[in-house]
Amino acid sequence: MGAVHTSKGAVGVIESGGGGATPILFLHGVGSDKSVWAPQLAHFGKSRRALALDYPGYGDSDPRPGATRDDFASTILAAMDALGIARAHVCGLSLGGVVAIALHAAAPSRCVSLILADSFAVHPDGQGIFDRSNAAAGTIGMRALAEARAGFLLGKAASPAMHAEVIGTVWLADQRDRARAIDVPTLVLVGDEDSITPPSLSTELAALVCGAQLQSIAGAGHLANLEQPLAFNAAIDRFLSEID
Repeated sequence: MGAVHTSKGAVGVIESGGGGATPILFLHGVGSDKSVWAPQLAHFGKSRRALALDYPGYGDSDPRPGATRDDFASTILAAMDALGIARAHVCGLSLGGVVAIALHAAAPSRCVSLILADSFAVHPDGQGIFDRSNAAAGTIGMRALAEARAGFLLGKAASPAMHAEVIGTVWLADQRDRARAIDVPTLVLVGDEDSITPPSLSTELAALVCGAQLQSIAGAGHLANLEQPLAFNAAIDRFLSEID
């Protein structure tokens, strides 16, 4: 683990592998960091550069108060510059999928393909989740809320500021127009037992992206990459074999 210094400050990064194949970047979800991609870094590092990055305020990245999904995307682009990566396959899970769509909107030429896992373009209960989460944080406190929702949204160390920031960044996202504008090969993955971003949202997302492939990961919930890493990696391998 470590960080790379960029025009946006320090950005946490773990890197595996090398060679001339197109690199693949992994973007984590809410309440976690780059370390959740260990099974993917070990696998894809055998054939190419495989990197997992932290957003501002996560892991080994410098904080950036008030950062939005677009700020997260611009920070990832700055990290790509610092790491000498002109173009890459971009894989994001949950919040990572939201950021990946924002990254493509900001710099489509930097994305060779997108892999959007357990994510969405717009969440039908986004405003409700936002309102209920903020009300609960004010009533029972951030730690109690995090403990109550362990494994769903935020880690126990999340501050109230990060809580409000993340909830707004994720659940109030409406990127349907951006999804329609995606013009690179796209794979949409979803755990068939995901109750946070149900398979119906991935179906809707795939329908927005011209030519997108949709694949369900059997026996996986919201963290499909950790729950079923072999199936998750195999699905990406098949997808990349059609591109590289």
